Amino acid sequence: MTLEEIRKHYPNAWVLIEFTELDDELNVIEGWVIAHASNKEDIYKKLRELENDKIAIEFTGEMPEEPAYLL
Repeated sequence: MTLEEIRKHYPNAWVLIEFTELDDELNVIEGWVIAHASNKEDIYKKLRELENDKIAIEFTGEMPEEPAYLL
């Protein structure tokens, strides 16, 4: 599936993707959805179970415009 197809099929969700194609800036172009969830913690749990180096995590909805802080 293309990333656009994934966004349409899984709206406002966190998706774990085994990518098959990336662009020059390492953005996902195509891949297979391994898991999807409404919260990223569930995706991180699934990620820990995998032994694959071709994995990406994407959020298919609108990200909030307010600043986020990492501590």
